[in-house]
Amino acid sequence: MLKAVFFDMYETLISLYKSNPYFGGHISQDIGVNEKLFRSVWDSSETDRTTGKCTTAQIVERIMRENGVYSAALLDKVMQKRAASKERCFSTMNEQIIPMLESLKARGLKLGVISNCFSEEAEVIRQSKLAPYFDVLCLSFELGVCKPDRRIFEIALDGMSRALGEKLLPEECLYVGDGGSNELEAARAFGMNAVQAVWYINEVTEMILPGIEKHLSEIRKDFPQAATPMEITAFV
Repeated sequence: MLKAVFFDMYETLISLYKSNPYFGGHISQDIGVNEKLFRSVWDSSETDRTTGKCTTAQIVERIMRENGVYSAALLDKVMQKRAASKERCFSTMNEQIIPMLESLKARGLKLGVISNCFSEEAEVIRQSKLAPYFDVLCLSFELGVCKPDRRIFEIALDGMSRALGEKLLPEECLYVGDGGSNELEAARAFGMNAVQAVWYINEVTEMILPGIEKHLSEIRKDFPQAATPMEITAFV
């Protein structure tokens, strides 16, 4: 019998692409740095930004200083735009997300999040309208470890065991994610049941966003899929 459900955040509970995004390319334009030069630092810092070794603001400041365009006001403007873009994700999420979470909680299930995220994303997630629905929030920036590392699943399971008041086993958990960062394989290898969330994959693919397909996970036939959030309730 399942006792807990863990969710990925991005492209599962919310989508980065359904509201006006503000990605690295946008930042490079705003600070006036050639995108290739910008990305030489930005892209190579992704793991460090994901595991809390540095913040997004620190990396943007470094790039600005190295290219002679630093100003505190410009850095603040960029970071405000970045945070606002992350906050908008919660206003454009699939309308079934909250009813689905409420349905799972009504069945007595514990809910958790296991998410790879940057500094500004961790802050926005904890302040979001979704945060109160979860018994455990495992955010890579805060934990210093990210998916698909087995350790983040171990931390999540330990935290949920404490929330539940008893030792929880991996097989008593369902993991729901779009499939990025090899999360489904990692969850299954850890012993959890894994389901691919494909609602945002389908929604965003239908949007007129040139080149967006390369950023989305593929439909994985080796995992069961849920085409809508409410379909998750059929797996518990």
